[in-house]
Amino acid sequence: MLAFETDCHIFDGCGFPAPGLHSFLFEPLFTVGGYDFNKPMLLAVLTTVIVIGFFWAAFGRAKVVPGKLQMVGEAGYDFVRRGIVYEALGKKEGEKYVPLMVSLFFFVWIMNLWSIIPVAQFPVTSIIAFPAALALIVYVLWMYLTFKKHGFVGGLKNITGYDKSLGPVLPLAMTIEFFSNVLVRPFTHAVRLFANMFAGHVLILMFTIASWYLMNGIGFAYAGVSFVMTVVMTAFELFIQAVQAYVFVLLATNYVQGALAEHH
Repeated sequence: MLAFETDCHIFDGCGFPAPGLHSFLFEPLFTVGGYDFNKPMLLAVLTTVIVIGFFWAAFGRAKVVPGKLQMVGEAGYDFVRRGIVYEALGKKEGEKYVPLMVSLFFFVWIMNLWSIIPVAQFPVTSIIAFPAALALIVYVLWMYLTFKKHGFVGGLKNITGYDKSLGPVLPLAMTIEFFSNVLVRPFTHAVRLFANMFAGHVLILMFTIASWYLMNGIGFAYAGVSFVMTVVMTAFELFIQAVQAYVFVLLATNYVQGALAEHH
């Protein structure tokens, strides 16, 4: 369902009801203690239940000879472990971070997938608060590991890119690197996911609404083209949803790798 309703069609004397920010606003489903609980929040809770429930069912009673569900779970877990974490951190150092990265990957992916699920039809990550909260978790871990590994002085050198060979430009380089790492990096980590899912949802809405809007008179001929574009964009969005989950976790792993790297 869209965040607004329309029975407007072309040649009816009304303009095209273009999607916009209002398409991302939802009435509260209910209120608890003064806090509104809306559709994106419900989908986020369902995502948590699905991810936990799936892996609990897959590995709760793991067998030497895995069943179908366990095989799927192992494939997904191994994809993140070997394809992302081990590549950046190595097997020995990376193993302890695998559960977190697997959780992040599937949590982000399922929240993205809601965009093409009937009835839900909304990517939770197109609300900036959700990517920001996940990016904050990674940011806190990154800072914690940086100062734990290198100490206070060494940690500052790590996040400011201290290199005495830079000579006179060292203060400027350290200032730029500091703001880049401490402010820009967590911001872009969240916004990259948010912006892609926001834009993708707007495009799908655009062609979906256009298909309905053109269904009047000669407009039916164009409605078919718009519907084909809706299908194409939905298929493309399915690909982007997985890519964005992969990129989010890849960056998170790289941040951990940077925190653990020896400063030279």
